[in-house]
Amino acid sequence: STVTYLFEGEILHRDSLGSAQPIRPGELNWMTAGRGIVHSERTDPEKRDHAQRMYGIQSWVALPKSAEDTAPAFAHHDAATLPFIEDGGLSMRLIAGEGWGLKAPAAVSSPLFYADAVLLPGARLPLPAEHEERGAYVVEGSVEVAGTVFDAGRMLVFRAGDALALTAGPRGARLLMLGGATMDGPRYLFWNFVASSRERLEQAKADW
Repeated sequence: STVTYLFEGEILHRDSLGSAQPIRPGELNWMTAGRGIVHSERTDPEKRDHAQRMYGIQSWVALPKSAEDTAPAFAHHDAATLPFIEDGGLSMRLIAGEGWGLKAPAAVSSPLFYADAVLLPGARLPLPAEHEERGAYVVEGSVEVAGTVFDAGRMLVFRAGDALALTAGPRGARLLMLGGATMDGPRYLFWNFVASSRERLEQAKADW
């Protein structure tokens, strides 16, 4: 599944299911490729007459082996439908999954969490304890974890069970928090194809 989330700008999603959905900051586009889909994400032709900034991240979520050949699907969720909290210098939107006592509306195939967190200087964000694998991508600013400072562009991966919190640095921080259940085996990638075996990957290439 591809998970598209923007901080600035707008992009138009189209796919072979007939979807034509703009995505704007704070909204969620969740597309499940399953046994096969074709899609594009481009600037709407009507908006190409002037320069604009586009800033966001697309993440890929591996489907469990039992769901690899599921039917392709697409879902869009407006920002207003995604859980949002503000507390002690923390503003956080739960994009997908469950964490921190919140649950997002997007249908997922395995236990996970994905959140956009903005922290004022000195604000703290604990890791959700209920997930086995947990990580944080530092989008902006810096954070301190157990005495070590990490700047923007770093991906942090934490050990299972560690009760840790991230503290924003003097310029604050913006983080994408993510994780969930351990995958049921390795995944192989070629171009836009992902599969649990090299044989499935070769078949996908042949089908394409």
